[in-house]
Amino acid sequence: MTTGPTHRSPAAPPSPLASAHVEADGVPVAEPELAAALMSGYGHFTAMQVRGGRVKGLGLHLDRLDGATRELFGHPLPGERVRTLLAGALARAGRTDASARVYAYPGGGPGGGARILVTVAAPAPDGPGAPQRLRSVDYLRPAPHLKHLGGFGQSYHGEAARRAGFDEALLTSPAGEVAEGAVTNVAFWDGTRLVWPSAPCLVGITMALLLTRLPSVRRPVTLDGLSGFRAALVTNSRTIAPVAAVDQVRFPVDEELMERVHAAYRAVEGEPVAA
Repeated sequence: MTTGPTHRSPAAPPSPLASAHVEADGVPVAEPELAAALMSGYGHFTAMQVRGGRVKGLGLHLDRLDGATRELFGHPLPGERVRTLLAGALARAGRTDASARVYAYPGGGPGGGARILVTVAAPAPDGPGAPQRLRSVDYLRPAPHLKHLGGFGQSYHGEAARRAGFDEALLTSPAGEVAEGAVTNVAFWDGTRLVWPSAPCLVGITMALLLTRLPSVRRPVTLDGLSGFRAALVTNSRTIAPVAAVDQVRFPVDEELMERVHAAYRAVEGEPVAA
């Protein structure tokens, strides 16, 4: 019996650095293949705060890593593998409280799976963040649903905003539809509920946790409609902070709202990293 051809996903072309001699500041790099992976800019990551060996929304982080690995590399990333690597890195760093990141790169892992890099650093300060001033920019991230590497555009606009005296860039479409901050999600308070922009963006873990715990809606938000909101805030893995202004539109800091938001986040039970 004649069978049809077997269809396979095409393999990614090898990196030009995969077999190269690589030096860093005059010192040969021990693993050129690892250097090639890190320098490729093709991969994804998740960032989290660890407190007492626990992470709020850990399951969401693991789902994010698995889904992105399937989409970018064509195979799963088991959550237990991530937890084992993260727990080991925390133990070797001697930390139960930390800022941690888990990066996934193509190839090099067990059975040809993703290569995982974990970073462990000092924890971010607990408590409310300082009011933020945002500068709108005409820029949307590629594949915004992924927390991917290669965020030059975000970094470029974020640094330009800071040089201009702002705290963060606010990414918008050419038509002025608000999407997200360069490294944050943004929400606007209409007096009844939080309005999260529905333009394509990365749904951050903190945003996802608050969406289910506070009156919220996702709908289009435009720059020319910002004056109709009573307050605004930004969120990411390191902070929840009020927004003091977007360009020339000023927002009062609603202390009652911010306490309500922080109380909702504090109420989220952390999940243990170690199985």
